[in-house]
Amino acid sequence: MTTLQISDTVGQIVRDRSSLSRLFEQAKVDYCCGGKKSLEEACHKQGIDPQVFLSQLQAIANSTEDPEITVANLSLTELADHIEQTHHAYLHTELPRLEKMVTKVAAVHGEKEPRLHQIKDIFLAVSQELETHLQKEEKILFPMIRQLESSTTVPSLHCGTIVNPVHQMEFEHDEAGVALGQLCQLTNNYNPPEWACNTYRAMLDGLLNFEQDMHQHIHKENNILFPKAIALEQVKANQS
Repeated sequence: MTTLQISDTVGQIVRDRSSLSRLFEQAKVDYCCGGKKSLEEACHKQGIDPQVFLSQLQAIANSTEDPEITVANLSLTELADHIEQTHHAYLHTELPRLEKMVTKVAAVHGEKEPRLHQIKDIFLAVSQELETHLQKEEKILFPMIRQLESSTTVPSLHCGTIVNPVHQMEFEHDEAGVALGQLCQLTNNYNPPEWACNTYRAMLDGLLNFEQDMHQHIHKENNILFPKAIALEQVKANQS
């Protein structure tokens, strides 16, 4: 049985029991970019009683099996492959689709609901930034991580240490997290107005799925892949 503590970081909790991410999503408690905060800190930030939330998490942890718990046990190469094949592939397909939808909905309904123009601008900006971000991971950082794991010693990296590009990716994750928060607020938690057409509703559903996938994506990198890569580099450096 998993015993959770109020001092556990939210990233650690979801890393060890990924099914609990659903409750974090419902309570709007950030477990990806804010994964280093303790459960107590994260709850206070959202105005939630941490002991009550801890009890809810504990009840779910005690009553459910977690088929995704093995993600934390993957090798660095396997986890990088999983992230590319799952989350990167999703974004490469979904970002162009959502770009067209937010543009269309803003053009048709923007006069009646001016926030749609803000939603369009924020999404197009974050989409462009993410495309560049994915390329950095796929062409630079992830190959470094795979090389680090396969080498018997610390490989010679043009950036000196893997910590530098990791910190840059985490910074870009934080920026994406801000954009996600803005989209959630501007869309009233992705709830459509009564008069919304089917395209408007489909756009909000797509944005909600985008947010949820991004939370899982960033969590797996910030709280699992990156710390394990940094720790392995340190171990190999000490052995040299």
